Parts: sequence; C-alpha cells; structure tokens
Amino acid sequence: MKWFITAQSFALMASSITFPFYLLFIKNIGSTFSSFGFAYGLFTLSSAIFHRWIGVGADRFGSKSFLVGYAWGMALLFLLIPGLTTLTEVYVMQIALGLLGAVQKTCEKSMIAEISDGHARGKIIGNYHFWTTLFSAIAVMGTGILIDFFTIHFIFYIGSVLFMISGVFLILFEFNSGE
Repeated sequence: MKWFITAQSFALMASSITFPFYLLFIKNIGSTFSSFGFAYGLFTLSSAIFHRWIGVGADRFGSKSFLVGYAWGMALLFLLIPGLTTLTEVYVMQIALGLLGAVQKTCEKSMIAEISDGHARGKIIGNYHFWTTLFSAIAVMGTGILIDFFTIHFIFYIGSVLFMISGVFLILFEFNSGE
C-alpha cells in the first residue's frame, strides 16, 4: 500500500500545484466568466460521460494499467498546456482532462479496493487520503511561494515530471495489502 500511496501522492501533488494556476491560465485566454464556466463544465461533463466506460475497462484490464495511462497522459497534457493560445484549444484540453480525471477518480478507488483486505478498508482508505492530501497541501502552499520565482509554464513542466514519476512508481512496484 505504501508504494501506491507514494505513486498517487506524486500525481495529486502535480495536479494540486497546477490547478490554481490553470485557472489563471484560462483567464488569460478567455477572460469572461462564461468562457471559464463553459470550460469547467466541459471538464465535468466529459468526466461524467467517461466514468462508466472506464469502470468497465478497469474491470477488464486492471486499474493499475489505467492509472499508469492516467499519469503519463497527464504528463503529456501538462507539456501541451503552456502552448494553448485559443479558447477552442482550452475546450478540447478540458475534455481530455475530464477523461483522465475520470480515469483517476474511478481507478484510484477500485485499486484501493483491490489491494485492501476488507476488514480494515476504512482505516486503509483514511490512511491513504491522509498521506495523499497532506502531500497535496504541501505542494499547493509551496507552489504559492515559489510561483514568484517561476513562470506559470514552468509550474506545468514540474507537474508533468511529477506525473511521470507517479507512472514509474505504478509500473515498478507491486501493490498488495501486505506492504
């Protein structure tokens, strides 16, 4: 379980350090509330649409493979985000982020169920959320301080590296309840 927590901590740190700045990034491209609302709505709608298919796919191919795809997919998207220049590109990115967000949300939960033994599942889930949320909070606060020294683009590149590390951890380590 500790390696799964480590892998997911890197992924959640990556998304946490970039999310507040992604909002600013979108604002620079589409500076109206309606464009932001539509972009965020596309993210949520695409996530909702993909959840069922992802659940079926995770059952068929395994949550771990989907989480690796999520981590590396996010790493790639984070390299592309700084190059977005039009609102249409932002909208397409929101759909892709919604798909990958649905992968993470569905497969994270199914992976925890797969590697926990049932009798202490609540404790295991609580421990998982404690550590991943702690690292996420540290990342957000640290980035808030460091953003004065870097560009928003650089923050997305750091996030890309963190997602890649998450994917590597997911590939290299076997997850079972005995860890």
